[in-house]
Amino acid sequence: MARILICEPHDDTIALLELVVRRLGHQPLVYVAGDPEALDVDAAVIEPGDDACLQMARQLRVRGIPVLFTSIYPPENEALALAPAAYLVKPFPLYALERALETALAPVASAAAV
Repeated sequence: MARILICEPHDDTIALLELVVRRLGHQPLVYVAGDPEALDVDAAVIEPGDDACLQMARQLRVRGIPVLFTSIYPPENEALALAPAAYLVKPFPLYALERALETALAPVASAAAV
């Protein structure tokens, strides 16, 4: 079971993302500013249009943790420079998020199997 950080400013979207993460058998962790546990994750689903969330994405990428962006905004160079595992524009089909998470976590699962 992977730990998936959710960094999203809207409660209704957080609830939906948590549901998807749980349905895949992973543990969702909702981002709370200043929480050091936020950095102890296997991947993250982040809204890059929120400044605090984008800053968290930068910190995670420095540590080599994959991030998936889900946004109402089209991709911008600043977000794409972080090499997200996926960039999904809302609204998107939930299976697209599921596939993106599975793909992002594949290297983590391979390393754990060794």
